[in-house]
Amino acid sequence: MTAPIETTGAAADAQPEAVLAGAEKGQIEGRSLGQIAWSRFKRDRVAVAGGVIVILLIALAILSRPIQAMFGLDPNAFHQNLIVPDTSLPKGGWGGMSLDHPLGVDPKFGRDIATRILEGSWVSLVVAFGATILSNVLGAVMGVVAGYYGGRVDSIISRLMDIFLAFPLLLFAIAISATLQGGAFGLNGLPLHLSVLIFVIGFFNWPYLGRIVRGQTLALREREFVDAARGMGAKGPYILFRELMPNLVGPIIVYSTLLIPTNILFEASLSFLGVGIQPPQASWGGMLREAVTYYQVDPQYMIVPGLAIFITVLAFNLLGDGLRDALDPRSR
Repeated sequence: MTAPIETTGAAADAQPEAVLAGAEKGQIEGRSLGQIAWSRFKRDRVAVAGGVIVILLIALAILSRPIQAMFGLDPNAFHQNLIVPDTSLPKGGWGGMSLDHPLGVDPKFGRDIATRILEGSWVSLVVAFGATILSNVLGAVMGVVAGYYGGRVDSIISRLMDIFLAFPLLLFAIAISATLQGGAFGLNGLPLHLSVLIFVIGFFNWPYLGRIVRGQTLALREREFVDAARGMGAKGPYILFRELMPNLVGPIIVYSTLLIPTNILFEASLSFLGVGIQPPQASWGGMLREAVTYYQVDPQYMIVPGLAIFITVLAFNLLGDGLRDALDPRSR
């Protein structure tokens, strides 16, 4: 009878994918869960393409003001010489596209559309990321507390989630944004509009993540590492933030990448309705609102901001799907 082969050391603890990778090289190497997830993500070319586009969009948003200063661009500069006086439409075809204005100019004012798209990019991403961070903080804390403690605490937080989910968010956002247009909390103008949008979108969206985190916590709280922490005398806050929360990073990251495009669309919708970012500040939703008057005679002005929103939302969704499959292969 052949004696069983004993596996010791790193090979015993290695994940199956790590063992196979080591076998191909003639040696067995252990890999962390992060390295395994990264190797899965790299194999998804669609998700990688989405990630590249997202990185480029974020870089453009961060560098939008330096780029404008470097090339002397002004999103609010009028070019009346490029507008036909009788019709208020851009001169030339395709919305006045030229070497100086590669995406054309807007009707009536002759402002450069490319510069306004660049200026509007950081507005959309600031609102989307700010609201997502606020939603994640509230949702993660409330969800992990509800899932870990259970009982009356869980019941109270769950009913609170139900109340927030029952709010007509769009109508409520319109009402709050319209009420605070003049000034509030010592803020006015663009800082006020950004703060209001981030608060309204982020504060009322946290229950979605809260429910996800609560469900994950209900499963994790019965695991051995939680029992071991309790046996060593760890208190509730330590277990929540040092034992449970690190194991919830994956779902939170995936949900964030899917929530950001939703928030971009929400901000664009509010700006389109006239209660979001106010002119003359450029925003993608505001540009669409202005284009409604001219879309039949100058469709270029509607197509460009619409494509900007479409490409951004699609890139984030592709990245989110790829991260979900990489972090949790069972979701395939």
